[in-house]
Amino acid sequence: MDREELIGKVEAILFAAGEPIAMERIAQALGIRAYVVEELLDALQEKYDSPKGGIRLLRLENSAQFATNPAYIGPVREALDLRRNVPLSQAALEVLAVVAYNQPVTKAFVEQVRGVDCSGVVTSLVQKGLLEERGRLELPGRPLLYGTTDNFLRCFQLRSIQDLPPPPREDEPEDLPPEGSQLSL
Repeated sequence: MDREELIGKVEAILFAAGEPIAMERIAQALGIRAYVVEELLDALQEKYDSPKGGIRLLRLENSAQFATNPAYIGPVREALDLRRNVPLSQAALEVLAVVAYNQPVTKAFVEQVRGVDCSGVVTSLVQKGLLEERGRLELPGRPLLYGTTDNFLRCFQLRSIQDLPPPPREDEPEDLPPEGSQLSL
């Protein structure tokens, strides 16, 4: 099988899947090694890496997926009659940050870091597919452990959790202006 034919097959698999598919699974289906799938995805990335193209290739840790170019989401929503996603609240963003940088964590850990109850926020983030249960901690009561999902990576345009920016250190001043101040351009 030549390289162009393999690229076409990977492209067809990604298109048909409609959701992230593991590179190892693609390799098994095509009878090739995972590193070859990586090379084929690099070629597809070049093909779909056009600012005017309607489709993008998203790579998430060990999986890949086709997605709409964010520049064209408006007409796609209009054509498919999709409702606009409600932005995440400040509390939801804080919970996501705590979980993303410390996962897997218990809800009690998140509450200890934030200093407030976060049951509703965690439940909402699980329903939105941004957090998932990752098992139970071996302590009395066996509390649930939470971690981020591939959907979290997709929404924040990250390839893996290692792509998160480093958290600010306590001895460094934050780059953000004080709350309530206006940003000037």
